[in-house]
Amino acid sequence: QVQLVESGGGSVQAGGSLRLSCAAFGYTYGTLCMGWFRQAPGKEREGVAACDSDGCTIYADSVKGRFTISQDSAKNTLYLRMNNLKLEDTAMYYCAADFRYGLCGLGARAHEYGYWGPGTQVTVSS
Repeated sequence: QVQLVESGGGSVQAGGSLRLSCAAFGYTYGTLCMGWFRQAPGKEREGVAACDSDGCTIYADSVKGRFTISQDSAKNTLYLRMNNLKLEDTAMYYCAADFRYGLCGLGARAHEYGYWGPGTQVTVSS
């Protein structure tokens, strides 16, 4: 059973930066596809970015050039560096993971991820 623990959310003014972290626990073998998704009130869950052993991919065009995803495989930790935050980035950010090989490269298929963290809130104000 994989457990995901997110941290790093908070409140920031527009133009500011935050770094989210997601640590994966509870497994001893296998390679995870780990990703970030976000959901704003009244909107559908949106895939932001993901990483696996083959590399990292940004899914959301709206964050390209502002967000950077990275991973520390030794620590089983995924990061999301968010720069130049905008009001529309306000959402609950979720970390998700699955062992399915190649999942990260298929796009932001939230329904195919088997493990989810509780989420961390990011609020951007003017």
